[in-house]
Amino acid sequence: MTKRKIQYWVIAPEQDAKFVSCMEEVLETYVQAYDPKRPVLCMDEQPVQLFKETRTPIAATKKHARRVDYEYERNGTASIFMFAEPLSGFRQATARERRTKKDWAIEVAQLLDTRYAACDQVTLVLDNLNTHTKGAFYEAFDPESARAYIRRIRFCHTPKHGSWLNVAECELSCLTSQCLSDRRIGELAELETEISAWSYKTNARQRGVDWQFRIENARVKLKISTPKSRLDGALTRIFHE
Repeated sequence: MTKRKIQYWVIAPEQDAKFVSCMEEVLETYVQAYDPKRPVLCMDEQPVQLFKETRTPIAATKKHARRVDYEYERNGTASIFMFAEPLSGFRQATARERRTKKDWAIEVAQLLDTRYAACDQVTLVLDNLNTHTKGAFYEAFDPESARAYIRRIRFCHTPKHGSWLNVAECELSCLTSQCLSDRRIGELAELETEISAWSYKTNARQRGVDWQFRIENARVKLKISTPKSRLDGALTRIFHE
């Protein structure tokens, strides 16, 4: 029997006006000029498995690579929260045991209270995960505080099946490949230390994001000049650093 390869793509839904409207809102947000009083912040999150070593690894030498035993111990899971400000080059990666509504609200509130304390409003680009809701703030804080946080956020949701539009998802991919790939991290504290170091080094480089995909590109590539046009193209990330 001949085995056939499968290629995985993000394929746009057909004749979906809601998809188009959400996509164009995100793309319109990305072309806005930088305003330190009203910054654009993207966020995404990713679960990770924690793996502990069962035997002490042997350090690398000039003659051989670091040696790690094939056996490992599962030590639960954690969740990484990624925040990325495309135009300023700011990233923040944190880790928590869970990713509940309360966890998410606390992470967003922490940034509003610190980096964005003087900002009039923050545009938050995020996906449609059921924990990413205004109600989450009311689970984490008293009603007065929750409402105060919500007033300072302009929510900009990516369309369903369109998470590729979120810059923070691209940054999570960079974090995974540059910091976590081919490594065993067994404790939450260790994970927090490693991703914090990645954020610090990345911010020190002031690496901005040059997002190339525009509304005019979408209307040509995805054939969506009208809401009822057939969205029959396969989507790929267009992300250029």
